[in-house]
Amino acid sequence: MTDLQTNLTKLNGYLARFRTQGILNLIDGQDHAGDNRFETRSPTDNSLICTVAKGSAADIDAAAQAAKSAFPAWRDMPAAERKQILIRIADLIEQRAEEIALCECWDTGQAIRFMSKAALRGAANFRFFADKVASARDGHHLPSPTLMNITTRKPIGPVGVITPWNTPFMLSTWKIAPALAAGCTVVHKPAEFSPLTARILAEIAHEAGLPNGVWNLVNGMGEDAGRALTEHPDIKAIAFVGESSTGSMIMKQGADTLKRVHFELGGKNPVVVFADADLERAMDAAVFMIYSLNGERCTSSSRLLIEDSIADEFLSKLAARVDRIRVGHPLDPATEIGPLIHPVHLEKVCGYFDIARTDGATIAAGGKRVGDNGCFVRPTLFTHATANMRVAQEEVFGPVLTAIRFKNEDQAIEIANGTQYGLTGYIWTNDLTRALRFSDQIEAGMVWVNSENVRHLPTPFGGTKASGIGRDGGDWSFDFYMETKHIGFALGDHRIPKLGVSQ
Repeated sequence: MTDLQTNLTKLNGYLARFRTQGILNLIDGQDHAGDNRFETRSPTDNSLICTVAKGSAADIDAAAQAAKSAFPAWRDMPAAERKQILIRIADLIEQRAEEIALCECWDTGQAIRFMSKAALRGAANFRFFADKVASARDGHHLPSPTLMNITTRKPIGPVGVITPWNTPFMLSTWKIAPALAAGCTVVHKPAEFSPLTARILAEIAHEAGLPNGVWNLVNGMGEDAGRALTEHPDIKAIAFVGESSTGSMIMKQGADTLKRVHFELGGKNPVVVFADADLERAMDAAVFMIYSLNGERCTSSSRLLIEDSIADEFLSKLAARVDRIRVGHPLDPATEIGPLIHPVHLEKVCGYFDIARTDGATIAAGGKRVGDNGCFVRPTLFTHATANMRVAQEEVFGPVLTAIRFKNEDQAIEIANGTQYGLTGYIWTNDLTRALRFSDQIEAGMVWVNSENVRHLPTPFGGTKASGIGRDGGDWSFDFYMETKHIGFALGDHRIPKLGVSQ
């Protein structure tokens, strides 16, 4: 039996219960089937995985009420007890890592070579924030001549978490772990295209001893369940990962309730390669950061800015490299790119092939679908592109790289900053002063120099411009999920101005 056949056999075992009962909502610790269902299908072959409860405004209201009722006890639970629950969640994630990986691959089309460690990253998120539970509410001592000023932090209350369909398990843990560590309760609405692992994760949390109502799961569509969540008066904040246009809509929907928002949105991230760089490593990083995870990642380096003097040779080698990338079944360990998430998204990505041709770019590699069954597409490279073309401005969110030449550093920074987005930037050069200049001038929330995206949990993660609001990671996460309170203690009988006293 091949590795692929073995994985398929295991997957069928894990999916058996979902095929029987479907994916249910989980509200106040209880399963809710709901009145309506929708289907989730595998992008590998469009086969039905199972039906999913289609959450309504009433379901969101019930979940919000459960989160509101559970909040005081969860907020006031001793830090050591909350920490142990988060650690137990991490333990159980690791025990079910294979199930999570296989289900995520089948539901999203991501290759098993990348998803095999997704569960372990999710467990690491819970362990990291479990270690921060005890200090999450710590503040600062800020003395003044007359007062001892201190700050403390308190959890904001019930929060809504809306997660995307790309790497949904890891991103769910990334948002929910700090919320729970802070002492918040959660209503989670996962993307309708990828509901499987969200249900597994919620089950794990309750098996770990999380009290009922602290974590509620409601599946459904953005226009129904999503809108009800963003408008609900008992939900104090919304953490959202997804498209920039959807973030704008959520901000409008939450305005009437003055809802706090945290957005991780789109990107059109440049990887800038100068002639003095280690070109072999730069190519490895550029290929990895756009073609891994099917190109469906917000931090993908979807624009290659290449110095003109090395462009011909670099792009020739790059095109040959892209042509060798293995497209195949997501559960085959040899696969490097699996199918895109959904036929609608496949149509969007493929639509950019004609857009590129019309605008005058050259398709140097790929630019076509693979087969008629499933959502497979060849990894694609556009060359002879200019900075104002749509393929250089719009987020394709697929395995599509647009190469743009530049003559000097000034032109490179102008092109790099010339989009509405500002999430990440990647710079390849062995000139230290240039690296310092460029990283300072680039409009991005995160910059890597001579490296691909290497995520370090204590560091801030987030973007500028249309790429987002706020930061994840370390104490930056608590800035969102908690309120800071100042308390001033008088040190003595300092002079207080007197009003209304006879002179």
